[in-house]
Amino acid sequence: MRISADRVIRLTLIYLGAVGCGWIGSLINLPLPWMIGALVFATGLSLSGVTVRVPQLTRPVGQIVIAGSVGLAFTAAALESVAQMFIPMVLAALATIVAGFFVAWVLTRLAQVDAVTASLASIPMGPVESANLARHYGVSPGPVIFSQTLRIMALVLLIPPAVLYFNGGIGGGDSALRAVHWTVPGATLLIALAVAGSFLMKAVRLSNPFFLGPLAASAAASAAGLPVTAVPYLMLAAAQVLLGVWLGAAMDRELFRRAGGFVAAALASTLLMIALCVGMALAMAAASGLSWTAMVLAFAPGSVTEMALTAKLLQADIALVTAFHLVRIFIILPTAPLFIRWVALLARRGG
Repeated sequence: MRISADRVIRLTLIYLGAVGCGWIGSLINLPLPWMIGALVFATGLSLSGVTVRVPQLTRPVGQIVIAGSVGLAFTAAALESVAQMFIPMVLAALATIVAGFFVAWVLTRLAQVDAVTASLASIPMGPVESANLARHYGVSPGPVIFSQTLRIMALVLLIPPAVLYFNGGIGGGDSALRAVHWTVPGATLLIALAVAGSFLMKAVRLSNPFFLGPLAASAAASAAGLPVTAVPYLMLAAAQVLLGVWLGAAMDRELFRRAGGFVAAALASTLLMIALCVGMALAMAAASGLSWTAMVLAFAPGSVTEMALTAKLLQADIALVTAFHLVRIFIILPTAPLFIRWVALLARRGG
């Protein structure tokens, strides 16, 4: 596919601006500065009317690098520890679904929307999956995509800084990510395995293959004792920039236009969902004796890539945080169509 010179120049300027904002974020010791800086920059451009159209490949590339790095935490000992928490993980996933339906009920009152739209907007799924279900059930995908995108953005912008602040480490920035040990052969092997894992998961049509594939490949290599190492900090920072710009580009004026008067209600319901999940996380931490930091990241309703990276930054239990998210994903994605069909049937009977 041929790319025009104008588009190359536009993309170059966009990414230079994103890197500049990431650099400012690092100067003021933001957590995940390159992702948050790029996200704020790209969102600002999009909402100002500038078209931020980035190649679709950028998100998979960013996910591969980060998921491969996260998978290194899955040592044999970590896997054994995670396995003991399987039942609490399932309970957490089910509690998140219940919270999603409660928030959906609130959203129907706030925005005067139908139950199917509210449910698709509130249950933690990806924007693409929820939009496909919206079209299937004949409701407008605009408000659904807006809510799902807003939730992911809110999680990235709120959870890492808040967790770092309450840990007393707001001045540390991303120093823990800079301090990782890496070698050229080890990092090369890690990326090669991560890419292979991505294509394997895509071949079997698994959801989110560019996160799950590298994660599985890296975890298997780490547990097996293969000579893989972390990637250089610059590569990790570049991956953050790619993900931040991609997410910011999704929040454009057209999305706001399609959401209409739904915007304020979506923001309120997003904050309510996050608050409920934080409350459940703190309750789980108190009942189990586990770190509240790990539980807040584990219960976050979405953004597995970013929450896992935050766990890595805070040197929390990365394997545990990621496992909570994976269990939730594997429970919600296959069952979501069934839940939504049930909601649609109840809505028709009630109407």
